[in-house]
Amino acid sequence: MIVTIADKLPEQAIQQLKNLGLEVRSDSQLTASELDKGLKDSQILIVRSTVVSESCINNSPNLSLIIRAGAGVNNIDIKSASSLGIYVANCPGKNAIAVAELTIGLILSLDRFLADNVSDFRKGAWNKASYSKADGLYGKTLGVVGIGQIGQEVIKRGKAFGLEIVAWSRSLTPDMAEEMDIEYAESILDVAKRSDILTVHLALNADTKGIISKEILAAMKEGSLFINTSRDGIVDEEALYEELKSGRIRAGLDVFSDEPEGKQGEFTSRFQKLDNVYISHHIGASTEQAQLAVAEDAVDIVRGYVQEGHVRNWLNRCDQTEAPWQLVVRHFDKPGVIANVMSELKQAKINAQELTNVIFEGKKTACCTIQIDTKPSDEIMTSIRTRQDEVISATLIER
Repeated sequence: MIVTIADKLPEQAIQQLKNLGLEVRSDSQLTASELDKGLKDSQILIVRSTVVSESCINNSPNLSLIIRAGAGVNNIDIKSASSLGIYVANCPGKNAIAVAELTIGLILSLDRFLADNVSDFRKGAWNKASYSKADGLYGKTLGVVGIGQIGQEVIKRGKAFGLEIVAWSRSLTPDMAEEMDIEYAESILDVAKRSDILTVHLALNADTKGIISKEILAAMKEGSLFINTSRDGIVDEEALYEELKSGRIRAGLDVFSDEPEGKQGEFTSRFQKLDNVYISHHIGASTEQAQLAVAEDAVDIVRGYVQEGHVRNWLNRCDQTEAPWQLVVRHFDKPGVIANVMSELKQAKINAQELTNVIFEGKKTACCTIQIDTKPSDEIMTSIRTRQDEVISATLIER
């Protein structure tokens, strides 16, 4: 089995994949356009930020598993993968601390003008008078939008700096907020109005695209800070640009819409002309600690797939099929039993949408659960139940 790695993974992880008996092809310089040509013989693809498009998926006839070595999967065309029965999995939470550290770093840098300090120093300019006017963080209010693993790590570090925390998340309740010793907000707009610093930690999907809207940005206090280390599509970037251009707020961004695709090279961005925005190079998850943790998690997903046929963190699995009937067949564990049951269903033109077979201790008996789209006739059920030396019992359940 061949594994292609289209981004940089630690050598330790690559060796672990080889130890599984896999052929590993690693090229950290692979671009999306190169991937679009397809992977002719690879069964597994591991990526970080490289885009896996419909073209790549359609041109990779043997591909069966795509792993995002990280949390967000907006760089993978999941719909195309699902249409061809390709698993998509991710490695959530492993880089939470790294992203939280960068978030705090951007906040501190903006408050103390650290990037400008360094820039002036390297130009031979001394400007202590201007750079001695930082506000300081203690006692200010940090607004956190999204309290998943990254948001929670940001909250821990914010508290350590003496920041008051106000948060909103779809899952957050007043009772949960009280347990976390933070303030509960009923909406993102409420968070924006109450915060001196607003930081967002949400996955990008149809519900969150542009969720930091023009209205929310306009509601922020004058002189406040906006931090985005999640995804550029979370924020209405045009509205953010106008707010920054006006000088009313400042921002620390690790992501932006016209970010270069490649790993290095020259580029231009309208944000370059603004003194009140600090941009890091999409490095939120890029610490050695985080990359090793994510890589080891990706290897573990591959291990489970290769050795057990199980995909942990499988994202594009249908939560529940629409099959209205469930056929439960307890049977002896011997060759051909399930095939014979499926043959009965096939002859009756009954579609099996999902099948699970488990083996009991002693390896003599098993139980097969089949989700089916049509109720079998009494004749079909009798035919299945009376298969001598194969079927112990067959039960039909309406879901």
